[in-house]
Amino acid sequence: MALLELQNIVKSFQKDGASVRVLDDVFLSVEEGKCLGLVGQSGCGKSTLARIASRLTDADSGRILFDGSDITEVKGNELRPVYDRMQMVFQQPEASFDPRRLLGWSISEPLRRHGVSESECRERTAQLLTEVGLEPAYAERYPHEVSGGECQRAAIARALALRPKLLICDEITSALDVTIQREITALIRSLIDKGMTCLFITHDLALLPDVADSIAVMEKGRIVETGNVEDITSHPQSSAARELLEAGLFEEGFEE
Repeated sequence: MALLELQNIVKSFQKDGASVRVLDDVFLSVEEGKCLGLVGQSGCGKSTLARIASRLTDADSGRILFDGSDITEVKGNELRPVYDRMQMVFQQPEASFDPRRLLGWSISEPLRRHGVSESECRERTAQLLTEVGLEPAYAERYPHEVSGGECQRAAIARALALRPKLLICDEITSALDVTIQREITALIRSLIDKGMTCLFITHDLALLPDVADSIAVMEKGRIVETGNVEDITSHPQSSAARELLEAGLFEEGFEE
């Protein structure tokens, strides 16, 4: 059963006075309890698709179905219950934290919005930090006092605060070194194994065998291939997937 389904998504932007289509009739389905890896070169439209899926950007046309409801036209305060069940984690986690606030304050902010008491917030924050592999003491640190990998773990903890059903991860490892990339993908995989659903967006095919159940390959705003991880990494059918492999993105130890 699909938890998230994008149907016939079209999106264009204005550039130099001309309309440039960045998404062209995209269909994508993320099965509940599974991880779909969306892979493609930079500029292919995958991050725009993520922002449309999470209702941060409107599509020109098409439908977005999430958890049994059509959320294509949902806006404003009506999105709050959607965001309780869907959370997005971004490429640059430090930019999503208030530099003037402790990490613990930011992680627990969604809980406070739902009326959770301060004592319960502290307890839940400690649990979340432990769940993502950080000591509870990290709640007393500022974003600039932790490493990039630690900040990304804290961002994942915040995304998990309301126990969402879906995580959309947009290039969350691209700014990290190879060792930390593996640790973060292992963390995401452990969440999926516990029942989380994930759309994992990356330009790096090397990460997907560790985290994804299936892959969708995007090229120039279109999905050009879908299948299970082994088939696409071993026997790619599209030129886009072959180019990713031939470029060395599937070699162990590749680092951008």
